Amino acid sequence: MNTFNKHEPVTMGNWMLTMIVLAIPLVNLIMLFYWAFSSGTNPSKRTYCQATLMFGLLALGIVAVAVILQQVAK
Repeated sequence: MNTFNKHEPVTMGNWMLTMIVLAIPLVNLIMLFYWAFSSGTNPSKRTYCQATLMFGLLALGIVAVAVILQQVAK
């Protein structure tokens, strides 16, 4: 028995609802963390949310380095 693909694919409607929720300020951060670390979340959505959080951390790090470099250059 193939247990690798036991989850149903995320439907287009579910992805659209996800994108609408992620467009709402502050709610998006709460839901990203919830979906990224909840065991009941579909693996595709969980991986997407984890990747989104990682890109956010990367962007925050780049901005922090840019601000520090700008302050040093003054």
